Amino acid sequence: MAVKVLELHHHGIRIGPGEADLKKALHFYRDVLGLQVDEGRPEIRGVPGYWVYVGDTAQIHLMGAAGLSPAAKGQGMDPTITHVALAVPDVQEAKKELDRLGAKYWTIQGLVGEYEQIFLYDPFGNMVELHQIGTCRCVRPSASPAGG
Repeated sequence: MAVKVLELHHHGIRIGPGEADLKKALHFYRDVLGLQVDEGRPEIRGVPGYWVYVGDTAQIHLMGAAGLSPAAKGQGMDPTITHVALAVPDVQEAKKELDRLGAKYWTIQGLVGEYEQIFLYDPFGNMVELHQIGTCRCVRPSASPAGG
């Protein structure tokens, strides 16, 4: 078997944490690419940034950080590292399947809301986030998402 992935939710991009970096990122993604900012992005302690909608069912998460962010669990275990986020039907079942497959991963509880997020690396060093369907703000409120 394998982990069941339902949707692509966001692509996380690390930007610099300074005010100039935040303005530069906002200008590019909003004013150059024409993407709309999600005004409801929750406050993430020590990680300034923006979430911008890409259509109605995905976002780009711009995360301001340098070095290890306050959200990091250690070297290489930092959710502000550039990553792709995918939704799964049940995060606990996904963890059981990853354990069965012998995949190395770590989790973060409550970074955004009360939800657990799973992070792991593919064989090429790319970070992947798995989270429970319906727990991401990635779907524009006016859109009706498939599966959640």
